[in-house]
Amino acid sequence: MSEYKPTIGLEIHTELLTNTKMFCDSKNDTDETRPNINICPVCMAYPGTLPVINKEAVRQVLRVGTAVGGTIADYTEFDRKNYFYPDIPKGYQISQYKFPLVSGGEIAGVKLTRIHLEEDTAKSSHEGNVSLVDYNRAGVPLMELVTEPVIHDAETAGNFARELQLLLVTLGASHANMEKGEMRVEVNISISRDETLGTKVEVKNINSFKAAEKAIKFEIERHTALLEAGEKIIQETRGWDEKKEITFSQRAKEDSHDYRYFPDPDLPKLYIKEIPEFSEENLKASLPELPWEKRERLQKEFGIKAEDAEIYVRDAEWGTYFEEVAGVLENKEYNQLASNYITTDLKTHIPTKDFAELIRMAGGGEISSRGAKNILKILQDAGGEPRAIAEKEGLFQKSDTEELKKIAQTIISENEKAVGEYKTGNLASIQFLVGQGMKASKGSANPGALKAIFEELLK
Repeated sequence: MSEYKPTIGLEIHTELLTNTKMFCDSKNDTDETRPNINICPVCMAYPGTLPVINKEAVRQVLRVGTAVGGTIADYTEFDRKNYFYPDIPKGYQISQYKFPLVSGGEIAGVKLTRIHLEEDTAKSSHEGNVSLVDYNRAGVPLMELVTEPVIHDAETAGNFARELQLLLVTLGASHANMEKGEMRVEVNISISRDETLGTKVEVKNINSFKAAEKAIKFEIERHTALLEAGEKIIQETRGWDEKKEITFSQRAKEDSHDYRYFPDPDLPKLYIKEIPEFSEENLKASLPELPWEKRERLQKEFGIKAEDAEIYVRDAEWGTYFEEVAGVLENKEYNQLASNYITTDLKTHIPTKDFAELIRMAGGGEISSRGAKNILKILQDAGGEPRAIAEKEGLFQKSDTEELKKIAQTIISENEKAVGEYKTGNLASIQFLVGQGMKASKGSANPGALKAIFEELLK
């Protein structure tokens, strides 16, 4: 089969966290389950009503643009995107066309084309032969981000979308919950044997990052099969069937001229630099530590693994806990050990001073790894003080030669097979014997000392 190069671009819509909708004072509440509650004459397009721009929605998009290194527009305007569908009460959607709020930028190595602001549509549902429309979502501020066509595999696309979601949550711009429709991914895919772009197909109705990756892989295979069979690819919009894990044709793909864009005459033009709150200085000052900045800092400052830093970037609560523990430890050499236990064994937060003391005990060889895990479980289940627990449970590591020799002799007498294997050259068998010794001592034996005694006794 011939080699084809896939080219992928993403269009991602995200509902922004604002108190009210984009052009009216109806409540913006994604948790509302009662239909048609958060509506008013403006978002229902009653004759004579006029829209008013939501300043906070504009600010949030500008903050995203600043975070990704995009160019903030000096001049911007809103346009009418004309198309008829039951979920568009006005018969057009207020969006942005020629003059987006943000141009350029980059996330996770993927260059961006633009980020603009528009209003969301209502939500349609279908029950048998009846279609229902809930207008609670109509008019909610919606950020649309468009990437350059520079992605060439499904994994890169999925990672980009995950990084964008993390950024939006970090900024407090959106909850970006895909299951609730707060973040929606659309993929544009084409394949070609050379550097020219092939016929583009758009896939909608994608509700998870995994589904986006599967849809891309499916389309690449479908396009390849069509071209290999001598058939043409049709420019169209397709949907994603989650159950069958296939795409299906929905309609012919529209071009921008099909929407008959023109500036909305009811909304003012915006000159961003004339608005003090939107100055470059104020926008930068409003940003928290960004995900990629935090990854680098955690690894550099605390010396932890990249995988652990990623966990703390994505779970801010555990990230804060780790930094508090590291502050109490005041020993960079113990940071990774602490992180190992946090990421694998710790289920609930325990007092940082107690956890730090446990790490000092484990790091200093006072208790074994098994003993540390036992103490940690007790701390989480019942609380207490690590040293007192170790004393009560007999978990301080025993390095006394005579005591360890008694344990080793018992293990040797009970495991003739492993002893025989070791004596005939299977040196790995000694690890089994050490493990049995650790078990017999309830994790309190010093494994290094115990191994040395086994080796001495089995000469």
